[in-house]
Amino acid sequence: MTKIASVQRITPMGQWYGAGMKTQIDHLVVVASTLSQGVQWCEATMGITPGPGGEHDKQGTHNRLFKIATPEHPMAYFEIIAIHPHADPALRSKNARWFDMDDPAVQKSVAKQPRLLHFVAGTSDIAAARQAWFDQGIDRGTTIHANRRTPKGLLHWQFSLRPDGQRLFQGTLPSLIQWGKPGDADPQRLHPRNTLPRSKVSLERLSVSHPNATKLQAAFDAVGLRGVNIAPGSANVQAVLKTPKGLVTLNSDGV
Repeated sequence: MTKIASVQRITPMGQWYGAGMKTQIDHLVVVASTLSQGVQWCEATMGITPGPGGEHDKQGTHNRLFKIATPEHPMAYFEIIAIHPHADPALRSKNARWFDMDDPAVQKSVAKQPRLLHFVAGTSDIAAARQAWFDQGIDRGTTIHANRRTPKGLLHWQFSLRPDGQRLFQGTLPSLIQWGKPGDADPQRLHPRNTLPRSKVSLERLSVSHPNATKLQAAFDAVGLRGVNIAPGSANVQAVLKTPKGLVTLNSDGV
């Protein structure tokens, strides 16, 4: 495999970083069988109706969003995503959809009810972050360029995606996102966190567990990702949210 070109340095602790790279929790990913199912689940579980999202032509998916930001996680938001039944097949990529959404086991699980399956980390240098993981033997995939229309303009982002759509580490290793187009002077200008109203839901805690927690911790350290608790154990992504219905805990349970 060809090595990814990127400017990097090694810290005294032996961690890899791109020049000035910053990585943090960007958003949680709940996959639903249908978007209407996801909205109903959100209303019943958290007591709010998610805000509008958009369509992803190349993935054949659509979503609904709401803000969950806190001072500790200032860019965090919540995504409910589903396969778009009326997406134009001519626009679809030949690769698998993101977040294992084409996996029969995932589809069987979310057919019962929507489920937290993954989270995405926002980074200021996606090439350096991918290279850091590649050097650890982790192939997070290529960088794709995506966009969708919003009332305030066209939203652009770069995203790490494998051709097979796999999340890796059973969803406990985040996908990577970098907002904006290469060379944007203000890539965060149209970040969803900046365009979504307050939702009355906030992220209290995000934790992951995995049998290979040591390797997972090294991967988080390599890109400077903080604010996620890691422990050995069965594969799980757990999010604790403060909602109008009280504290709500969501688990991926290794799906």
